[in-house]
Amino acid sequence: MTVLDTRHSTSTVPNYWEAGLPALEPLGGSPAEPDGPVRALLAEGARLAQTPFGVAVLRYEDVSRLLRDPRLRGPGDDILTMQGITDGRLFRRNQEILLFMDGEDHRRLRRLVSKAFTPKAVDRLGPVMRDTFAEQLGQVVPHGRCEAVADLCESYPIHIICALVGVPSNDWPLFSRWADIILQSLSLDVASKLGTIEQAIEEIDEYVSGLIAERRRDPGEDLLSELIAVEEEGQRLTSSELLAVTNMMLVAGTDTTRNQLGLALFAFATHADQWKLLGERPELTAAAVEETIRFSAATGGLPRVTLEDIELHGVTIPAGTFVTLLSGVANHDPTILERPDELDITREVPAGFNLLTFGGGPHYCLGANLARAELQEALRLAAPALRDLALDGEPEWREPFGIWGPRRLPLRWST
Repeated sequence: MTVLDTRHSTSTVPNYWEAGLPALEPLGGSPAEPDGPVRALLAEGARLAQTPFGVAVLRYEDVSRLLRDPRLRGPGDDILTMQGITDGRLFRRNQEILLFMDGEDHRRLRRLVSKAFTPKAVDRLGPVMRDTFAEQLGQVVPHGRCEAVADLCESYPIHIICALVGVPSNDWPLFSRWADIILQSLSLDVASKLGTIEQAIEEIDEYVSGLIAERRRDPGEDLLSELIAVEEEGQRLTSSELLAVTNMMLVAGTDTTRNQLGLALFAFATHADQWKLLGERPELTAAAVEETIRFSAATGGLPRVTLEDIELHGVTIPAGTFVTLLSGVANHDPTILERPDELDITREVPAGFNLLTFGGGPHYCLGANLARAELQEALRLAAPALRDLALDGEPEWREPFGIWGPRRLPLRWST
């Protein structure tokens, strides 16, 4: 792997690699708690750690501030460049999606797309969410056990995002496979998967291009039709932008939520008192979603790159350094929250505390409202139906890079 060369700082403050920061190995934790070693550093008072490719930021206050700091940018193609990938379909696609864009193009595209994710727009999908998850629950509840990833988590958000965009229902399963493959591009082993990833991008591009052509001929009442027609200040999405934005929503809008739902069910299956409380007090559902995301986030780190030298806690982070803002760990900062490693859906959070999982600043997650709504509808229906929820075997876990969660989650409950 190629590591960015950042050792050109002229600051008199020691550079991070000279400061004796604790070393952090990306795969140091257990599959069920991959951030365990980082949380231990946090408990010991650490603020920063050195990684094989840069610096990790641990504390809530620092992560929150740096998310809005104009001296840092999104990672662009740096994750690929570090692995020696500097061309190809995946490299070009990364330059076209909102997640990796900055500047005026990012602001323009975000402004055009954001209307689809306002609370009012998301509320219109409420009946679809309830009907979809209720149907899935109805198929498993009488059996008293299920494999939750396949039976509850996998297809639920795919149904919702495809309904939002306007993908025909018989084609929804395609996007589960494509999302699984394409999101491997966030790993640190992209080169070995590059052919499969680029094949999936080609397939989804071909599918969505056909769908766009259909909507141009015959618009419907869906987001894709709205994006084709949208105008603001005389601007439209170009064909390539429309393709990239639609693909991003279809991929990112499925995998994050299905993994977060799996993590929430795992958390409650291992905290019986909290699940019982939620079943008895459905008014706690919104708080339960916030707490489960805080407790165990599907996306635990937000990558950034420094545009200039930054001095932080007595060390210099030179321009061009890859910085990982550990949002999932920062949500457990003991200087901000009492009992941060306990799951408590009645938790009173201090004024000014906001979940860092969805990011902040110009790259705050566009789909945060949709994800919260999907999780709330699912837990509101599941808590009274799956009484005495518990594990029915050992879960299997995904690689803890990019988006993390259970691959298999066997659960049982009382019937």
